[in-house]
This record gives sequence, structure tokens and C-alpha cells, in this order.
Amino acid sequence: MNSEPITEHRSETTLRVNGEPHTLLLDHRRVLLDVLREDLGLTGAKKGCDHGQCGACTVLVDGRRVNGCLLLAVSLDGRDVTTVEGLTDGGDGPHPLQQAFLDRDAFQCGYCTPGQICSAVGALAEAAAGHPSHVTDPSASSGRPVPLDAAEIRERLSGNLCRCGAYPHIIEAVRDVI
Repeated sequence: MNSEPITEHRSETTLRVNGEPHTLLLDHRRVLLDVLREDLGLTGAKKGCDHGQCGACTVLVDGRRVNGCLLLAVSLDGRDVTTVEGLTDGGDGPHPLQQAFLDRDAFQCGYCTPGQICSAVGALAEAAAGHPSHVTDPSASSGRPVPLDAAEIRERLSGNLCRCGAYPHIIEAVRDVI
């Protein structure tokens, strides 16, 4: 019996997670969320629906928000992944959105909070870069920052579900950071 590990369905993959490179031999079928949680011990992103419908697994890849439960980890070789654990204010303190969520009590059970925060970070960056949403005024100048009112924030965060119903506080927390 051969004791060598089977590698034909695995690839060496390097992910820069929260600024730190990690080189792993990964099964081609493993999704990013499982690698973050099981291999790297980063349990902030949650497994909710496992179908990309709830947003509990939202993380940032190269600054853009993604559902970690849908992305094959090997497809992200060489990319930057930021989880809620990697968000800071530029120093050792919490990211401004993390602080706003605390200040506004924008969570109840907290299960969705990491995904909500990562999604909000991505949404703020998208709006600043001029990416419109479905509710952006069609007459707005293309490529200019999109003003974020409550309707715009709700639309941009609509892929992140909160079973406790903390939405009003989440919107307030995001508005506090704008």
C-alpha cells in the first residue's frame, strides 16, 4: 500500500490572507470559506446557507466582496483575501465599521455580523469608485462616487441576511462611517 498522499486533485496554492502569505496543498473542490475556517483557523466568516444566498461568509478578495462558500480556493492563487479578523483602522484598533457596529448595537446574535461588516467595507469602496447599484440615479455621472443614502446602503447590503432583524442599526452604523 502506497503511503504517499494523492496529489492529482490537489494544487499548491498561495493565498495572502490578512496580509500574511499561506501556501497550502488544496483539493480542487475546496471552497475558500472551508480553507479559512478549517485550515487557517479564521472563524469570523460563517457558514450559513452554503449556497451564496445569505452573505454570512462574505470576505474581500482583492478588495471586492465575495461569498467564500462559492469560490474554489485554488482559483484564488496569489490573491489577497481579507476577513473580518484582518480589518483594522490602519493600526491595532478595530476598523471604523467594526466600531460603528459596536456603537450602534448593529447586531443581536452576531452570526451575520462579520459578513455584514465585510460586505459594508466592499460596498463603501464600490460606491467610492463610482460603481452604481440598482437604485443609483440613472442620471448620475458615471465613474463619480455614488452618494450613499439609506436606500443605496440597503440595496448594496441586500445580499446579507440578518435573522435577528438588526437592519436599522446596520444602516445607521454604515451611515456613521460615510
